[in-house]
Amino acid sequence: MSWRTGILGDVIDVTDATFEAEVLERSRSTPVVVDLWATWCGPCTTLGPMLEAAVAARGGTVELVKVDVDANPGISQMFQVQSIPAVFAVVDGKVVGQFVGAVPAAEIEAFLDRIAPEPSVTDLLVAAGDEESLRAALDQEPGHTGAIVAMARLLIDTSKPAEALEMLVKVPETDEVRTLMAEARLAEQEIDTSRQAIIPLLDDLLERVATDEGARQEFLDLLQTLGQDDPTASAYRKKLATKLF
Repeated sequence: MSWRTGILGDVIDVTDATFEAEVLERSRSTPVVVDLWATWCGPCTTLGPMLEAAVAARGGTVELVKVDVDANPGISQMFQVQSIPAVFAVVDGKVVGQFVGAVPAAEIEAFLDRIAPEPSVTDLLVAAGDEESLRAALDQEPGHTGAIVAMARLLIDTSKPAEALEMLVKVPETDEVRTLMAEARLAEQEIDTSRQAIIPLLDDLLERVATDEGARQEFLDLLQTLGQDDPTASAYRKKLATKLF
C-alpha cells in the first residue's frame, strides 16, 4: 500500500500488485471507490478533490483509492478503461457502479448514496472507536464486521490477543483480518515483532519450517505482519518456497 497526502488527508495509491488486497478484499467489509486517473488528465485534477471531499464526509462508510493508469496497466485492462477519469464502486469484490468524466458534485453524492447508505447507529458506535462504544456496537449487532475488526485491534493493543483471535474467526478473511490474526498469535507467544527483531527470527525459523508446523506458522505470521509489498517479506517467501518445495 502507498500513502500520500491529499486535499483532506491521506490517500491510498493502489498498484497492480496491491489491487487484490486493497480493493477486492477490502471491499468485503467496506465499499471501495476506485478513481482511475493520470497526471496529464485535466478533468482528473478537477474530479479528484471533489471525490476526496465527498468520501471524507461519509465518515469511513466508504473508502477511496487512486490508480495511476499509466503506471498500472493491469488495473486499467481489468476495468476496460477507455477514458479517464473513470470511477468504479466495488462491493464484495464486484463492481456495483461506475461513471466517467468530471461529473458535478451532486452526481458524486448520488453515486455514493447508492453504495454507502447513511450509517446505522451501530456504524456510528464503531466510528467512535473506544472500547465502550465498540462493545455497545457488538451488543446491538454481534456479527458486525467493522466492530469485530476494530475491537480485535483494540484487544491486541491492550494485551488480550486470545480474545481478539476468538472474535476474528467470526468474520470473512481479508488481508487486514489475516494480519490481525497473525499479530494476535505472535502476541500470545510474546514474540517481539519490531523490525529489528524480525529478521533474526525469520532466519532461525527458516531452518525448521520444513518439519515443524509451529515454526512454519510463526514464520508465516511474521511475513504477514511485514505486509504484502514489503521487499523483506518477498525475499523470505522465496526462501520459504525453496525450503518446502
